[in-house]
Amino acid sequence: MKAIAIRQYGGPEVLELTDLPEPKLGPDVVLVRIRSAGVNPADWKIREGYIDDWFEAHFPMVMGCDLAGVVEHVGLGVTEFAPGDEVVGYLRVDHMQRGTYAERAAAPVRTLARKPRGMSWNEAAGLPAAGLTAYQALRRHLEVGPGDTLLVQRAAGGVGSLAVQIGRELGARVIGTAGPGKHDFLRSIGAEPVAYGDGLPDRIRQLAPEGVDAIFDLVGGESLREAPTLLREGGRLASVSGEVAELGGRYVFVRPDPVDLADLVSMVERGAVTVHVDATFPLAEAVRAHELVQDGHVKGKVVLEISS
Repeated sequence: MKAIAIRQYGGPEVLELTDLPEPKLGPDVVLVRIRSAGVNPADWKIREGYIDDWFEAHFPMVMGCDLAGVVEHVGLGVTEFAPGDEVVGYLRVDHMQRGTYAERAAAPVRTLARKPRGMSWNEAAGLPAAGLTAYQALRRHLEVGPGDTLLVQRAAGGVGSLAVQIGRELGARVIGTAGPGKHDFLRSIGAEPVAYGDGLPDRIRQLAPEGVDAIFDLVGGESLREAPTLLREGGRLASVSGEVAELGGRYVFVRPDPVDLADLVSMVERGAVTVHVDATFPLAEAVRAHELVQDGHVKGKVVLEISS
């Protein structure tokens, strides 16, 4: 099968279109013919070796964790899915080797849910990792609920844009930070936009003079360090940056969870959540996709189209 793999850590140039054997099928695993695969910021960080201290890595390593596709075969112990089922998945296991930038992937049933009805393959491929990160941050770590004011830092990106919509679905008022060129997009998904740059805390306080109830930070650095000053008493802070623990907040590391993923699918099907696809590339142009995502100015998601 065709796949994008790396044989060593490095820049985008180490991404290689190659032929690899189809993955083996375990008893609780299904073989998925992948139609589209999402590209996430975590992918380039994995490519450059940032996770080498956390996960065993085996080369050649097929990149990617997001998939949308069709079940072709099921393992002997699988009762949840059947050949022909359309699925989405966040394919992360405890070692790095077999990802989703490939024509087929072996996906444990615990990583999958049924594809949202009426959603395109490209949109569906952008949902799992970003959606689960946002969902778990807001539901588990921040416990966002009706009447809360939620601040999402970097609200126009893949995770941020989904966090805005999930926050609205949970009953919160949402303030989102982004560059001025993305403010109309933020308004369209339900956020009150605030521009980055000097004076950001003051601009947020103009919208929320008493402080916000919860902050989901996707920026790190100075924005994260300033975050506690924007919280009202009893406010909650979560971030994808490990620095957050020093500030009394919660570190968010997304986990595969079929119940959470199914709940996200339900949100999509009732129109509460959409996925904005900013750019698509064929599998062979994964280098361009990585360069775009690593540049950091994506609005929504970047997706690889793998098969028709």
